[in-house]
Amino acid sequence: MQTIINSWFVQGMIKATSDAWLKGWDERNGGNLTLRLDDADIAQYEADYHQKPRYIALTQPMPQLANTPFIVTGSGKFFRNVQLDPAANLGVVKVDSDGAGYHILWGLTSEAVPTSELPAHFQSHCQRIQVTSGKDRVIMHCHATNLIALTYVLENTSDLITRKLWEGSTECLVVFPDGVGILPWMVPGTDEIGQATAEEMKKHSLVLWPFHGVFGSGPTLDETFGLIDTAEKSAEVLVKIYSMGGMKQTINQQELIALGKRFGVTPLQSALDLYK
Repeated sequence: MQTIINSWFVQGMIKATSDAWLKGWDERNGGNLTLRLDDADIAQYEADYHQKPRYIALTQPMPQLANTPFIVTGSGKFFRNVQLDPAANLGVVKVDSDGAGYHILWGLTSEAVPTSELPAHFQSHCQRIQVTSGKDRVIMHCHATNLIALTYVLENTSDLITRKLWEGSTECLVVFPDGVGILPWMVPGTDEIGQATAEEMKKHSLVLWPFHGVFGSGPTLDETFGLIDTAEKSAEVLVKIYSMGGMKQTINQQELIALGKRFGVTPLQSALDLYK
């Protein structure tokens, strides 16, 4: 009989966290990852559940997520160790019937708890469920090196950072035509930063936390990882460009418009209109 360790969702989390650590995005206990599941995904693994699942109340009720299961990374856990001991570093949780809290059904052994950014994740899940009609299932937060670096040298506005990332790599406009949201610097692990991130998630699948990291959303672990990877690659190119004296030529406005038409996407208009 297959155990939960061999399930597609545990194996997917192992791969995503391992890949993110190898990228250098998740030092020490940096970063967190949540995947929204269905009851059908976990039903066959009830034999692996804790005999007495712990209950943890949410700081803010999430009735939109009532009765929804998730697999999450743990607080204080290192991404590099997920592959070594999934049950210690991951957990399957299920929000209760009124959205006031959740039970830890599996994993997070030795009294471990989910990531401290769980409120931010859950609030973003609520928004992405609405704007994508339930398609998006993943929220990923990591410390992508070059994206962080750009927040120190570029004006921290959504339009400018979006436009520069589009110019840094041709594929970016196709991958995230909705652009990149950005917050002011805020204390992490709070309901306030969760609410602010969720507001940006209404409009963008990528949201930057200046001097800290990035939040990404997508329908699958691969899609979400690829979204952040694409933006980070462009940021790396931009860091090299700025270190060599800046752009002498780039993809212009009309070329970006033509790119959007070719691939059937609608680019963020305010970023297109920023300059020619």
